[in-house]
Amino acid sequence: MRKNNIQTIEDLQREILVLRAAYQMQGDALKEDTRLYLKQFTFGALIRKYATPSAFVKMDDKLNISSKLMSMVLPVLMNSTLFRGSGFLTKALVGLATSKVGKTLDAEHLSAIFNTVKGWFGKTKKKEKAVAAIDYGIPPDSETY
Repeated sequence: MRKNNIQTIEDLQREILVLRAAYQMQGDALKEDTRLYLKQFTFGALIRKYATPSAFVKMDDKLNISSKLMSMVLPVLMNSTLFRGSGFLTKALVGLATSKVGKTLDAEHLSAIFNTVKGWFGKTKKKEKAVAAIDYGIPPDSETY
C-alpha cells in the first residue's frame, strides 16, 4: 500500500488529480485490451485463422473430410457423365467401386492429382537445346583453329 505524506490541501488536490489520471489511463487501457480481445473472435478473423490450406490439411487429417466428400461426389459424377446411358446394375457397380476409391483419397492425393492434371495442360513449349561449341582441345590462338 502506498503511503503519502499529505500535509496541505494542495497536496491532497494534487494526489486526487494523479489518482484520477491513473484511473482514466487504466480504464482506457482496459477498453483497448477488451476491444483487441474481442476482435480476434470476429467472423473475418476466424476465417483468416482457420481457412488456410495448412489448416484445412490439418483438419482433414483429423476428420478426413475430403475422402468423405469424394466418396459421395465421385459416384454421382461418374454415373452422370461417363455412364449416363448405362443400366441400373452397371451404375450400382460403378457407384460402389467409385465410393471405395473416393474413401482412399485424401487432401494430399487430391492435390497431387490436381498438380499432375495442371502439368498436362500447363506450358507445353518444347525446350530448345542450346548448341554449345564443341571443344576439340585446340587452343583458339593456334593456326589450326
